[in-house]
Amino acid sequence: MNRFLNKNDRKPLYFLPHIRVSYFLLPLLLILFWYGISSINESTLSRQQESLETALNRDIIHCYAVEGFYPPSLNYIEEHYGLVYDKDLFFVDYQPIGSNLHPDVTILVKQ
Repeated sequence: MNRFLNKNDRKPLYFLPHIRVSYFLLPLLLILFWYGISSINESTLSRQQESLETALNRDIIHCYAVEGFYPPSLNYIEEHYGLVYDKDLFFVDYQPIGSNLHPDVTILVKQ
């Protein structure tokens, strides 16, 4: 039957059903990929923050155990105990209360 059709009577390729489905499938796959990447990014950021909190508390307690007083500043911990963190990503508010009281530490994510 196809041999009796003219070339002008045939439908173009983009009207085929399997090709039309791909026009909707590709953007859907791209959206799902973007969502997956963003959720991994959020998870990694929260784990980095937890790791920074753990390291900071460990250094504060270690300083008190070794030297007999809590660190007077965040710079003191960085210089003497080797604390390293991404300052472009996190803001650490370190408020010493006294030499024998645990300091108030707040870690915020910059966005």
